[in-house]
Amino acid sequence: MYGFIIKDVTIYSETGIYQHGYIQVEDGIITAIGDVNQLDQEKSRTLQVIQPSYKSVLIPGMIDVHIHGVAGADTMDATQEAIQTMATHLPKEGTTSFLATTMTQEEAAIEEALVNVSTYMRDASSNGTAEVLGIHLEGPFLSKKRAGAQPVEHMKQPDIEMFQRWQQLANYNIRLVTLAPEEQNGMHLIQHLNDSGVVASVGHSDATYEEVEQAVKAGATHVTHLFNGMRGLHHREPGVAGAALLHDELFVEMIADGIHIRPEIVKIAYRQKTSDRVLLISDAIRAKCLKQGSYDLGGQDVQVGETRATLSDGTLAGSILKMKDAMHNMFTFTDCSMEDMIQMTASNPAKQLGVDDRKGSIAVGKDADLVLLDDTLEVEMTFCRGKLAYQQGGS
Repeated sequence: MYGFIIKDVTIYSETGIYQHGYIQVEDGIITAIGDVNQLDQEKSRTLQVIQPSYKSVLIPGMIDVHIHGVAGADTMDATQEAIQTMATHLPKEGTTSFLATTMTQEEAAIEEALVNVSTYMRDASSNGTAEVLGIHLEGPFLSKKRAGAQPVEHMKQPDIEMFQRWQQLANYNIRLVTLAPEEQNGMHLIQHLNDSGVVASVGHSDATYEEVEQAVKAGATHVTHLFNGMRGLHHREPGVAGAALLHDELFVEMIADGIHIRPEIVKIAYRQKTSDRVLLISDAIRAKCLKQGSYDLGGQDVQVGETRATLSDGTLAGSILKMKDAMHNMFTFTDCSMEDMIQMTASNPAKQLGVDDRKGSIAVGKDADLVLLDDTLEVEMTFCRGKLAYQQGGS
């Protein structure tokens, strides 16, 4: 049996906060949580004991439902090495699980990526890396009017038969689909996704307010990177953004880098949606964690500077945002609490993906996906399913 105890830390558990708490992990599962004076002394003699700074904070691992790549790797590379690189690097920023996200490309390239991710998921072991929970299919069922950095030449009308074929190729691991509901057959695809237990997300869409209302009635429950790649909020046409803010049925992703959305707009959206309906995402590309320069994104040249990634015409092309920085920014932009932050980075994505029985909070019986933060809220240690995946100052 492999196990450890972390003690004398502030623990944000599912049921409350332990100011001087301990957590016990055995074989990758949380087996006990409580005040440190309740610690089973026999267990503390048989299991490794970790006692960090008394100001350290323990939170559930973050779940990034929208990430294309990191450290030179991209989901569309369609190699096992690429997914392994992503899974290895993400714990450094506090991410313990994620959806490998595709982008609009030729059918063959998308299919190769889908097969590759599903093969990785089948063969991956719990070896101290972030867990791939499935695939986020971003495109090709998008609006050419709201393409962003998605190549318009490969965009297609929503197609149920094509999706079914891709879902089979992916061994039914497509968990979230971004699409433009106003495109022909868009509402029908949303209905199909809803019926088959896949999250339907409105994104890269020029839909009107009324069309988003129709999408919600058809089963859409999610909005991809709020304010980006969509018809914006106008006082005579609320658009996708307005509908997203007003419909409680819709969870919204936000890229909280202060670039994709101004801090003031982040604050407005947060006040309207509250932490109950916000998911923080990175939407990161392969250039994250690499030096400034020129990189590929779906066959397009992307220029990466100190804070942003853009196409040659200045269009934002994903991000280089780390989830830990999204967390820091959100604290600054909104004055939210740590409990709110946990909802936005862990609980909400776990609920959306239907994995909240084992992810998204610190509770007995759940996976030991844990992030230890130091007194500056920097990531000190990350555990993925009970195995140390990152340690501050380590290699």
